[in-house]
Amino acid sequence: MGLISWVSTNMNKKKTAAAARRKGRSQSPVSRQHRKSVRIICAVLMILTLVLVVNSVSLYAKNESYKQQEAELKAQIKEEKERSKEVAAYEEYVKTDDYIKEVAEEKLGLVDPNEVLFRQTN
Repeated sequence: MGLISWVSTNMNKKKTAAAARRKGRSQSPVSRQHRKSVRIICAVLMILTLVLVVNSVSLYAKNESYKQQEAELKAQIKEEKERSKEVAAYEEYVKTDDYIKEVAEEKLGLVDPNEVLFRQTN
């Protein structure tokens, strides 16, 4: 019978404590300490949440600037590829006989046998 009386005593204590809380009576120091700990934990969680929000806004702004920079770099790559094609086409033209003849006429004064050269006299 000792166990049954112990259980009923504990239940009575719990009921009395619950009734005291409802009536607004003073609480035990352990309960006050527990509430203080819960408030501190909530405050820390709120601060961490605020820090995360601020950092996410900062990261979002950085991400947008990186996206803009990526678009600019893609445009530059496209321009450079076009320029590369032009250089490759010019390289092919330089290897032709027409280019060699053109340079010889312009820089070395080459004249075909059937051409007549007019020079200006001073």
